[in-house]
Amino acid sequence: MRHPLAAAVEPAAAPVQVDGRLAALGRFCHRRRRSVLGFWLLVLVLGVLIGGRVFEGSVAGTAAGGSESARGEALVAAVDSAKGTVTAVVDGAPVADPAVRAAVTAATDRIGRLPGVVSAVDTYRAGPALTATDGRASLVAVRMAEGSTDAQLSAVTRQLQSIRADGVHTTVGGDLVLQREVKDQTASDTRFGELVTLPLTLIVMVLVFGGLAAAGLPVIGAVASVGGALLAMFGFSRIMDIDTSVLPIATVLGLGLSIDYALLMVNRFREERGCGAAIAYAVERTAATAGRTVAFSGLTVAVALAGLFVFTSPVFRAVAAAGVSVVIIAVAAALTLVPALLGFVGHRVKAPTTPVPDEGFFTRTVRRVQRRPVPVVLGCVALLLAAGAPFLGSQWRSSGAAVLPTSSAGRQVTEAISERFPQQAPAPVTVVVEADRNTAQAYAEDVAAKLPGVSGIRSVAPVADRVSTVEVLVNGAPQGAEAKRVVGELRADRGGLTTYVTGDAASVADFQHEIATRGPWALGLVAAGTLVLLFLMTGSVVMPVKALLMNVLSLGASLGSLTLVFQHGYFSGLLGFSPTGGLETFIPVLVFAFAFGLSMDYEVFLLARIKELRDQGHGCARSVELGLQRSGRIITSAALLMVIVFAGFAAGQMLMVKEMGIALAVAVAVDATLVRCLLVPAAMTLFGEFNWWAPGPLRRLHRRIGLREHVVLPPIPAAPAAVAVALPGRRAEAGRDVERALERDAERAGVSR
Repeated sequence: MRHPLAAAVEPAAAPVQVDGRLAALGRFCHRRRRSVLGFWLLVLVLGVLIGGRVFEGSVAGTAAGGSESARGEALVAAVDSAKGTVTAVVDGAPVADPAVRAAVTAATDRIGRLPGVVSAVDTYRAGPALTATDGRASLVAVRMAEGSTDAQLSAVTRQLQSIRADGVHTTVGGDLVLQREVKDQTASDTRFGELVTLPLTLIVMVLVFGGLAAAGLPVIGAVASVGGALLAMFGFSRIMDIDTSVLPIATVLGLGLSIDYALLMVNRFREERGCGAAIAYAVERTAATAGRTVAFSGLTVAVALAGLFVFTSPVFRAVAAAGVSVVIIAVAAALTLVPALLGFVGHRVKAPTTPVPDEGFFTRTVRRVQRRPVPVVLGCVALLLAAGAPFLGSQWRSSGAAVLPTSSAGRQVTEAISERFPQQAPAPVTVVVEADRNTAQAYAEDVAAKLPGVSGIRSVAPVADRVSTVEVLVNGAPQGAEAKRVVGELRADRGGLTTYVTGDAASVADFQHEIATRGPWALGLVAAGTLVLLFLMTGSVVMPVKALLMNVLSLGASLGSLTLVFQHGYFSGLLGFSPTGGLETFIPVLVFAFAFGLSMDYEVFLLARIKELRDQGHGCARSVELGLQRSGRIITSAALLMVIVFAGFAAGQMLMVKEMGIALAVAVAVDATLVRCLLVPAAMTLFGEFNWWAPGPLRRLHRRIGLREHVVLPPIPAAPAAVAVALPGRRAEAGRDVERALERDAERAGVSR
């Protein structure tokens, strides 16, 4: 039955249905909005209940996959009955004190009888190797059995913490404790980042949209996307090792992208409403236009992340799998959940009263740039090259316990062992020798006598009948150039034996070798995919190449800032961390993949607007002016939200998360300001019509298979007018009631309005 107010309006022409699959998807999600919302609520609940357990199944510190150091560590682990160690530093009183001795030996005896314990030793049984050089601290070392549980680990920790004597305090660490602390701190930082960034992004979006309803939709979409991302990563953790550091990285990507994509959708919906479209019809048109932008953008980001599959290291493949799935989920949420939510609260989303003016801040900025394009290009390129120069001197390292905050007990124990128990500190280089003890001993003596850079052999320890480990001491830093040179020499001359050179120096060298050999292939894959996608969108071979070069410059600035902050220690006090003298081995590669995808995201959005205007008949200069004027505000808003998300995660305690957060925040800020507002307009001015050049065969190919970022939309029919007899104070409310009634009738009839 028709709404009674419908009789009080002039009949309006029915809107023409928008063609295309994305428009059809928008119509479906709007009509079935309750079912769509119910599905995403289920995803969110399952993500919290099940996906949250992904941190429990993650692996802390995966090695370079298939490398020699990884194979050597796996060989030792296969023949060793211990899962790992728990180590306590008993400090504050002389080791020879009888009371201290009684307390330590009693605790060691109790621990040795606990289930899951292979062995427990202290300095009073093992000798002075477990006594500090100053004689005022000792170690208790506990080896846990393979298959021991978290409850058994906690029982051992409690017994160690129960050691009591006058002036004594005990700190418990070891590799098993470190792994648990890394997982707990990573989960805590992830929750902290979400709690900090979501309220801040909501405030910014209220300022952008001028209303809470429109601002809240991207936040709701982001929360649902995070739930889906956790579920996806939980699924991957069942079939592959997921490094703990991958989880916050994938979460921050999903959070940022889902907010950006929902922002684009809501902004386009407001524009359509401002042009007079009814809610259902505005959703349909939004899905056909902004939805196409979101889908294309997600594809470019996924291509950038897919390049990580070229590497063999588990951490890279885990990031690739988790990252691509997170991108898909963010796109799915934007294309399905946001249209459904607009069906519920679309009438509360404030529509703009006037369209974006063709004259404004961005237009004036572009004109200033166009008057002096050569100095602008040279200045921007020089500035970006200078910002990226520090990365040329970057040092890569495995930070180990240093990724945790200084308050971490595991880090405190590691640092205490390194400073006060030099005989127990990990050797820079460890060689796993497949031979009997005597042969391994002879090999060790030969290495110590003949290999330059080796300062001595700490120990030769059998771990099985024909497997021994040789701990090699080197001159210089444990992960420095000399240690890596020794690794290379040991691998070049194995003394006729089967050996595996392992240790931190070898692991870093293996990571760098993998990046050097497989990195060009990954870069080539990403570059080729990006060139093809941008060509299909623009029909030009010049624009894709130019976009790649600009993205490389932007990435260089990000990596340069990363080196200054985390290697050289600039602003370390403000950011709350202690510099380790280098960058975590896999972080530069991840920064490249993520930042490249995000930069291309904004490139696609800007070029799509410019291409659309050029196709409408505008000249090159005017297309750039209008393109930046109409997209600059939304690009800047999206970039600001991204920076907030990344900065929120960088405020956590884990060093690796800080590195990713700072690097991506800088990359997005530089790209959205210096590159998009200055370098792109200046370069396009210099190239002129050559921007759109392509060889004849490629032009013909593009006409057949080229992608179109924007579709041709049918005109919006005139809105029904309220009759003059309506009371003045009731006209707006009556108009809304009429629209809702007409939309309900349209939905019942299966016709989108």
